[in-house]
Amino acid sequence: MIQNTDLVVKAIDEEKGILAHAAVTTKLVEEARRIHGCLPTAAAALGRMLTAASMMGAMLKEEGQSVTLQVNGRGPASPIVAVADSKARVRGYIADPHADPPLNAKGKLDVGAIVGRNGNLTVVKDLRLKEPYIGQVPLVSGEIAEDLTLYFARSEQVPSAVALGVLIHTDGSVKAAGGFIIQLLPEADDEAIDQLEKNLAEVKSVTELIKNGESPEELLTWVLKDFQLNFTSKIPASYFCGCNRERLERVVISLGREEIEDILKEKNELELTCNFCNKKYVFSRDEVMELLRRAEER
Repeated sequence: MIQNTDLVVKAIDEEKGILAHAAVTTKLVEEARRIHGCLPTAAAALGRMLTAASMMGAMLKEEGQSVTLQVNGRGPASPIVAVADSKARVRGYIADPHADPPLNAKGKLDVGAIVGRNGNLTVVKDLRLKEPYIGQVPLVSGEIAEDLTLYFARSEQVPSAVALGVLIHTDGSVKAAGGFIIQLLPEADDEAIDQLEKNLAEVKSVTELIKNGESPEELLTWVLKDFQLNFTSKIPASYFCGCNRERLERVVISLGREEIEDILKEKNELELTCNFCNKKYVFSRDEVMELLRRAEER
């Protein structure tokens, strides 16, 4: 079945204690690549983060909740940030979209080299409580999937298998992107674990399984063959940035009078660019001073 829309799906085998999410994110990763002007390795790194965030967003239970992933391995492309809500709407940022070293020893895009391996993966969940949940683990490889596997095991105490992939066309555009997160529930027995390990050993590449437009259901059905999957949800995924002029006004005010006046000495306006969608917002001198006046009167 040809996949026309980016989707995140959820499936469960209650008897064997397997919970799985899978996503095909080709369109939204291509949108992110276009917005940020990413070269191939940077597109792969950002795409993996966005794909993971889309699935973790779909795991959230209530509307208005969000999850933020940040990887910083002190490589040239770090930090890389991806933010998702419960509707699998994601947005992202990469420090250097032009980071694109030679292929690694396996002939693959060297995501680990541009992320770096001397740093951390941080996950922040805003569950609309008084304080956000924050989990952090040291990087295993900088390839992102392995780092998330460690995060789930150490920070959430859930044994998990994470696979992420982005395939790039020869013209630099995204041909396929997707991934899966498979987790063991408490009732999973040794037989189920052995079967899962056997299945995962046969997975060579996520993108090989979706490069012809296959759906996330087909991806999971192949990876979890011999399991009895019940697909319980399907959520359209998309690249979405909710920035607007009102939010940027708050950013202007946060700069403070001294910094603003220094900027306005050089030119008669203040220009801000959203890191997630590259949309530019221009504030005239009069607008900026009026924002400051109102803020100082409060």
